[in-house]
Amino acid sequence: MSAPASPALRWTTALLLLAAAGLSLALPFVSATLLTIFLGSAAVVAGISQLLRLSGATDTRARIFRGLSGAFYLVGGFWCIVYPIESTLSLTLFLGFLLAIEGVMELAAAAAGGVPARGLVLLDGIVTVVLGGMLIAEWPSDSLWAIGTLFAIALGFSAVNLLTAPTADAG
Repeated sequence: MSAPASPALRWTTALLLLAAAGLSLALPFVSATLLTIFLGSAAVVAGISQLLRLSGATDTRARIFRGLSGAFYLVGGFWCIVYPIESTLSLTLFLGFLLAIEGVMELAAAAAGGVPARGLVLLDGIVTVVLGGMLIAEWPSDSLWAIGTLFAIALGFSAVNLLTAPTADAG
């Protein structure tokens, strides 16, 4: 990641990220709900895009699959927008499985031995598997705060990364 050369812009962006992280930590339920609504909105846009691309498909099977894909995006997106709490529950379980699988892949990469910083990859895999396992084991009781809290942590790390990354003119 390359950071802006302007120290003022770098610090302003980092402070905004840290403020957003603090708000997400303080209000994880609100953060998770807003993320779910945003994800639903993105899915609706993707569904509309798929349906608009129907005219470009010449093959009947391609039209059918593109139409089904667009319909699934639209239905899923509207579901997330209309029922954000229920959708957050489902997304938390999905995230748990995603993290667990990603962690297993990291562990496999570390076991293969050909990766740089093998110890860090191994640690990343262990932490990721544990986080995924915790989300799965505690589901659905952790659903209303987990996504918002994880988002807050990601925002905080992005802020730190921004402040420690080399500037655009240093490369």
